[in-house]
Amino acid sequence: MADEAQAAHPVAPVQQVLAALQDPVRLEIVRRLHNAGTPLQCGALYDGINKSTATHHFKILREAGVTERLVLDGLTFQRLRVDEVESALPGLLGSVVSCANRDAGAPVS
Repeated sequence: MADEAQAAHPVAPVQQVLAALQDPVRLEIVRRLHNAGTPLQCGALYDGINKSTATHHFKILREAGVTERLVLDGLTFQRLRVDEVESALPGLLGSVVSCANRDAGAPVS
């Protein structure tokens, strides 16, 4: 049972984080991760795009410091870095996800 995490990028400046979150696919990935409250397998985080496009979106989020990639028992997961983002940019993630949930018709947390 080998578990590994890639070295996490520091949370980027607010402009880079907002640029990462402005894309609808990336915002949906972050919304799903936030609502789950736990790391999720990559395939559970997107619909309607191919794997290589999803990989690109995961990279943008990772480079902005919003997510990190975990490999657990040979399976790849994404983890939302809630505490790290909250520490660097207080209130940003919760506000963005709350609005995304409202727009998606999901319960607002």
